Amino acid sequence: MNAIKRQDIKIGQRVFIVRKEDQRSGRLTEGIVRDILTQSPSHPYGIKVRLESGAVGRVKSIERL
Repeated sequence: MNAIKRQDIKIGQRVFIVRKEDQRSGRLTEGIVRDILTQSPSHPYGIKVRLESGAVGRVKSIERL
C-alpha cells in the first residue's frame, strides 16, 4: 500500500506522478500540484492529482525540502 496520504500533499508542492498511460512502464512525471483530485484520505494506488502542466496521475513520491 502507498504510504503517501492526502494530508501529506499540498497545493504548490513538487511531486512525482505516474500518469495512466505510463502505468506499465512506471515512467514518472515531475510537476507542481494544482489540484488534489482524490477525495478520500488515502488510496491503494496513490492520491490522484492534477499538475500545473495539466498532467493527471497518482503521486508516487513527494519532493521534501
